[in-house]
Amino acid sequence: MRKVIAILLAVVLCLGLFAGCGPKAGDSKTIENLVVGFVPSREQDEIINATEPLKEMLIAELAKAGYTVENVEITVGTSFEAVGEGLDAGTIDIGLIPGSTYVLYSDGAEVVLTATRDALSKDSENAKDWNDGLATLPLTTDAIGYRSLIIAGPSEVGQKLAAKVNAGEALTWDDINSANWGVSSSTSPAGYVYPTIWLQENFDKKITDLKTAVQTGNYSDSFGRLAAGQLDVVVCYADARRDNAAKWTTDFGRTEDIFVETNVIGVTPHIYNDTISVSRNADTYSDEFKKAVQEAFINIASTEAGKEVISIYQHKGYVVAVDSDYDNERKAQELLKK
Repeated sequence: MRKVIAILLAVVLCLGLFAGCGPKAGDSKTIENLVVGFVPSREQDEIINATEPLKEMLIAELAKAGYTVENVEITVGTSFEAVGEGLDAGTIDIGLIPGSTYVLYSDGAEVVLTATRDALSKDSENAKDWNDGLATLPLTTDAIGYRSLIIAGPSEVGQKLAAKVNAGEALTWDDINSANWGVSSSTSPAGYVYPTIWLQENFDKKITDLKTAVQTGNYSDSFGRLAAGQLDVVVCYADARRDNAAKWTTDFGRTEDIFVETNVIGVTPHIYNDTISVSRNADTYSDEFKKAVQEAFINIASTEAGKEVISIYQHKGYVVAVDSDYDNERKAQELLKK
């Protein structure tokens, strides 16, 4: 009888006063719905369609670590911040987000991987060196950083700015401020953060000081408006023109090549590549889950089918990352605050 009473008491204590006797968040190896969030740097439908195979790939790879994932949901945020907020709230389990977005939401997110990309055939800090009319091409070597470019389009103002740069003349603030700018959301490294740093370093100004700067939906939207003359200048990652080269002469209605009709007028310092981050506040969070995610994406990127999926963001592969890798990004954010 005493033994029975002792067992019953232990059960009651475990279920009631000491709820910690049960499994903790992240300890469960069964995940009913794994939510993977992507930032809207491309068209939403384009991202959703390209990453559809990622669902089964993740289910298979996480199974190797003992996880049973019943469903993978891929979502594209309405903004970069929306994905960061989802990670912070625990409604997104895994986010593919830029470094600056990660830094802003690192209280609720933890970086586990950094993407590698193909190095590019052009990487000069001198804007004029990008304007030879030839395409920027990928190299076989890997890079863990990239540049943001300030690009002038075929409008009258855009061509005027490009002519000064290509003649070796320095742009003035009046030149810059005369243009209609297209920018991204405020946590986008290539579409806002580093172009702001470029403005501060060269003119002691910020994007918010520009007379006309509108937020575009994504980089394709930016180039569409640039082609139509609605914008004179856009800011983007260094190989964005390559990604939009076909659309330039089809969807956007131009007759000349994008590398002929657009010119780089500014080049930013290197930006650390995108992250794969996990939510600290999701039920999936644990050291074991973080390791499983690292191994899963590294393995996926090692296959031809996986490479095709992650190429939507120009990712080539992944390396293990730690929070301190993005300390320079934090410095950039502090500079922006000032």
